Amino acid sequence: MKYLIIGLGNPGEKYKNTRHNIGFRVLDNLASLSNISFSTDKLADVASLKFKGRYLMLIKPNTFMNLSGKAVNYWMQKEKIPIENILVITDDIALPFSTIRMRSKGSDGGHNGLKDIIETLSTTSFPRIKFGVGSEFSKGRQSDYVLGEWSEDEEIILQARIDFVVKMIQSFSTIGINRTMNDFNRR
Repeated sequence: MKYLIIGLGNPGEKYKNTRHNIGFRVLDNLASLSNISFSTDKLADVASLKFKGRYLMLIKPNTFMNLSGKAVNYWMQKEKIPIENILVITDDIALPFSTIRMRSKGSDGGHNGLKDIIETLSTTSFPRIKFGVGSEFSKGRQSDYVLGEWSEDEEIILQARIDFVVKMIQSFSTIGINRTMNDFNRR
């Protein structure tokens, strides 16, 4: 069983600790727990690991957020991974900070990375984990907010929530999306 786990974000040191890069941060955490590291390959930084007999290919697209679909499509085709075995981790301003939701499908919700994946794959039916980053910004300042760094107060809570998402990824790869949603969406 092969899975493609996609963490959304923007490449480069400038974006490393921004809210928009929570997908990268989650995958970095999963990789460090597994003592593996990412290497730059076509359209993404890539790492792979085995977990309970499953093969997990982790990708952090280096195409920038708005072109994430190109990397997702390339790696799905290259690794021959069906759409039901992909999982996208992304930030979500519609959810309060630290709220985590897994969905099997849905709209882009105004998120440019999800929008590009949906347009490239021609479907909204793919699993995703939405990491709530809150919406503490004034009208017209959404971009500054998601490209801004976490506050000190947020950083205190952040690691525990990242660990929670890692457990969701592991669960998704072993017991599937429906049971994972039932087990984790209420917590």
